[in-house]
Amino acid sequence: MRKIAFTSLALASSMVFAQENQSAKDSLVISNKKELDSLKLEIQSLKEMVAASSADKKEEEKKTSKWYDKISVGGYVQVRYNEFLENNPNLGCEQCDHFWGNEADGLSFRRLRFKFSGQITPRVFFYIQPDFAKTVGDKKYVGVIKDAYFDLGLNSKNEYKIRIGQSKVPFGYENLQSSSDRLPLDRNDAINSGLKDERDLGIYFLWAREKEKEIMDYLYKKGLKHSGDFGVFALGFYNGQTGNNYDKNKKFHWVARFSYPFKVGNQIIEPGIQAYTGKFVLPKTTVGTITHTNKEYLDQRIAASFVLYPQPFGIQAEYNIGKGPEYDAATNSVEVKSLYGGYATFSYFINKWDQKFIPFVRLQHYKGGKKHELDARSYNVKEMEIGLEWHPFKAFELVAMYTISDRAHKDFANPNYHEKGGLIRLQAQLKF
Repeated sequence: MRKIAFTSLALASSMVFAQENQSAKDSLVISNKKELDSLKLEIQSLKEMVAASSADKKEEEKKTSKWYDKISVGGYVQVRYNEFLENNPNLGCEQCDHFWGNEADGLSFRRLRFKFSGQITPRVFFYIQPDFAKTVGDKKYVGVIKDAYFDLGLNSKNEYKIRIGQSKVPFGYENLQSSSDRLPLDRNDAINSGLKDERDLGIYFLWAREKEKEIMDYLYKKGLKHSGDFGVFALGFYNGQTGNNYDKNKKFHWVARFSYPFKVGNQIIEPGIQAYTGKFVLPKTTVGTITHTNKEYLDQRIAASFVLYPQPFGIQAEYNIGKGPEYDAATNSVEVKSLYGGYATFSYFINKWDQKFIPFVRLQHYKGGKKHELDARSYNVKEMEIGLEWHPFKAFELVAMYTISDRAHKDFANPNYHEKGGLIRLQAQLKF
C-alpha cells in the first residue's frame, strides 16, 4: 500500500514538474519573441531614419549645388623634338607640324591645351578648349579657341541632341580622335586635308542610343583610343572655311556621318561612312595664279572608316575620294580636280610591369589638293611611320616615331618641290 502511495506521489510530482518546466519554456519563447519583435521595430525605425536623413541630404544638396560645381578642368601638354637623325632638313609638312623641316629649331610645344566642360543641367552640356601653342603668321605660341560649343539634349537620356558652336566636324574617325589619344604624332594627310584643324563653326544633330554610349564609355575607360561621342548618326551644317575663320560666301557646307560600334565575341569593331559637300573660297593665292573670279570652288568628299579596337591587336583604316580645288602647274591655275587617298594604322597593346607599351605602324598615301594652303597646292604623298607609345605611369607618356616620307607638291612659287627622307620624332605628353 505504501509502495502504491509512494509511486502515486512520485508520478504526480513528476507530472507537476513537467508542467512547470514546459510553462517555463513557453514563457522563455514568448519573451524571446517579444524581444525579437521589439528589435525588428527598432531596425525598421533606424532604416526609416537613415532614409529620411539621406533624402534630406539630397534635397539639401539640390538646394546648395550650383551650376559651377559641375564644371571639370583638364588638359594636356605636348613637347616635341623633330630633328633626331634627320637626313633631309628640306623635308617638311606644313599641315602636320610647323617645327618639322626648315622651321625646326630644337624643342617645341606642339599643344598646350586646357579643357573646361560640364553637364550644368540634365540636358545642357558645354565644352571650351583654348590652345596656347598655335602658330599664327610669324608669331609662335599664340592662344586661340579650338572648341567652344554646347549640347542641348532633346530627351531625358540625351540620346538625341543638338550641338551648337565651334567643334570638330563629324567627318573622319582620326579627325575626331583627340590628339592626346592618337598614336601617330600627326593626323594623316588624306582625310585631314579636307578639314584643317578638324573644326568649324556649325550646328549638328547627333544621335546615339544608351547601348552604343555604354560601348563608347567602355572604350574610353579602357584607353582604347576611341574618337569620343560624336553620335552614331550625325547631320549638320557649318561655315566651311575651317575653324576660327569667317564664312566668305554665305553658303554652308553640309555633312553627314554614320559610325556604328558593336561587339563581336570579345572584340569591338566600328565601321563608318561619312560625306560632306559645299563651296570653298580660297584663303591664299599668289599674284599671277589664275583662279575663279570669286575664288569659290566645289568642295566635296566621301570617306569610309573601319576600326578594330586593340584588344590587344588593333586596326584603324580610312579612305576618301572627292573633288576640290587643286593647283595645275601646266596652266598656272586652280581647278576643281579629283582627289583620293587614305591610311591604315596597325597597333598592339602590351601591359607589362604595370606599364603600357603600344607599338604601331601607319601607312598613308594622298593625291590631291590642299585647299587651305597657298594656291591650293597639288600634293602627292607617300609615307610610313613606325613608332612606340610608352606609358610608364598614369598621366604621362613618351612617343618615339621613325618617319620615312616621300612628299611632292606644286604651287606657283615652287612647282617642283619633291623631297624624300627620314627622321625620328620624339614627344613627351602630360595629360591631366
